[in-house]
Amino acid sequence: MTSAERLAAATLTIAEVAARTGLSADTLRYYEKANLISTVGRSAGEQRRYAASDLAWIEFLLRLRDTGMSIVGMQQFAERLALLRAHRQRLAERIQRLQANGAALDENPLLPGSPGGRVSRDNRYERGLRPAVSTVFELGALPKAFRAQRAARPPGKVIINVGRGTP
Repeated sequence: MTSAERLAAATLTIAEVAARTGLSADTLRYYEKANLISTVGRSAGEQRRYAASDLAWIEFLLRLRDTGMSIVGMQQFAERLALLRAHRQRLAERIQRLQANGAALDENPLLPGSPGGRVSRDNRYERGLRPAVSTVFELGALPKAFRAQRAARPPGKVIINVGRGTP
């Protein structure tokens, strides 16, 4: 079976859709021109071929029409629906990027708790990069800002790592 034959078997002609929906072929063409129906697929001979999703949308439009919604109202509804779908697609793509970034962070050897690196009690890496310089200060010799932060800790020595680190 060729791709054209598969397309014909999986889709409906404008006459078939008109018969199923009760709309005329002219109305279906008008709905397409009015952007109520997204661009319909075409056969090799440029005949409209409606997919099952197109038919379901047309049936939904008929329900809106039966409730008294105007063509303008249906157009606004279709525009908003398209806007929401586009936003949902962008959101899904962003979530995928964030998950990929999270997975990359999880594999980073510098991240505490990751498989590539852990932090010991004195806040130095057991694996991965080690501090370039460790300076030992007596608690009283720390700058005033550090003393305020460390006031809750018992007196003693504090290790402050200085530098970017070495392998």
